[in-house]
Amino acid sequence: MRKLHLVFIFLFLCLSIQGQLTIQSVLEQYNNGSVDYIMVEALGQKDNFVVLDTREREEFEVSHLEAALWVGYDTFELKEVLQLVPDKDTQVVVYCSVGVRSEDIGQKLQDAGYANVQNLYGGIFEWKNQGHPVYDETGLSTEKVHGYSKYWGSILTNGTKVYSSKTESGVERKQ
Repeated sequence: MRKLHLVFIFLFLCLSIQGQLTIQSVLEQYNNGSVDYIMVEALGQKDNFVVLDTREREEFEVSHLEAALWVGYDTFELKEVLQLVPDKDTQVVVYCSVGVRSEDIGQKLQDAGYANVQNLYGGIFEWKNQGHPVYDETGLSTEKVHGYSKYWGSILTNGTKVYSSKTESGVERKQ
């Protein structure tokens, strides 16, 4: 009986570990690899690129990467990007919370002829998890990061999570 009990505990622990939400598991589940990733370390070393934030405005206002331009997701308009980045050979990095919404926007940019688009692996969550700075709407450094929802926010392990009333409920949308 004791052996059976230990087997059940072992199985439970294995299943708990397997079901844990991670950046890698989210990207494997939701992304198809249509936009190449750029790792956080590599982005931190680059200097001639345009960074586009593909989250919603409220998320961007809480914090964003330095010099990032907001383009949104639900409200994304290609014509606005064409005005912000008219040269389609410009190196463009897209990001969102984790990297799923930004892959969608990156694909739209590629379809429009942008030749050098990369998706930030792990998005702003991985950026902040690795200790890089983020900035609020006034340009000041902040520890706050919009967690999107408590479900998705569990991936953010560094910084102060902020939620809005419409995402705090945990209603899951595509991240």
